[in-house]
Amino acid sequence: MPKSSTAFLKTVIYIMGLIMIALSVILIPQIIINISDSSSMVKWIVYPIVIGVFLTTIPFYLALYQALKLLRLIDQKQTFSEEAVFTLKRIKQCALTITGIYILTMPFIYLFAEKDDAPGAIIIGMVPLFVSFVVAVFASLLQKLFKNALEIKTENDLTV
Repeated sequence: MPKSSTAFLKTVIYIMGLIMIALSVILIPQIIINISDSSSMVKWIVYPIVIGVFLTTIPFYLALYQALKLLRLIDQKQTFSEEAVFTLKRIKQCALTITGIYILTMPFIYLFAEKDDAPGAIIIGMVPLFVSFVVAVFASLLQKLFKNALEIKTENDLTV
């Protein structure tokens, strides 16, 4: 695979990281400031949601790092290696962690939607949950595929 194709993917990963930094540094503090002006009941519903969003940044950045590592392995023509399989396993674990955090915050999102009369909040809250779950399933599928290809490659190397 030529480096130009992974260069585009690396750029996309860096842009995703910058967008998450912007959301974490600018948008979420603004939400907290707006919440502090509202009633105390809404505060105790929204704070767990904000904490959950902040917590998801940790596995998100770990997954981005692992994706960059996988692209580096592809550039080095080590796509079907133990390290690539392990990297995909880490990406899957990060995505499942994000899914778990959003599952834990869904009751608070539901309470917020009920209190604020905003049923769209539930749908918005489910988007990252489903996206991270799809990433976990896709990473798991790729992990199994890479593992099988590695086994075939190892067999062929021993045969020759």
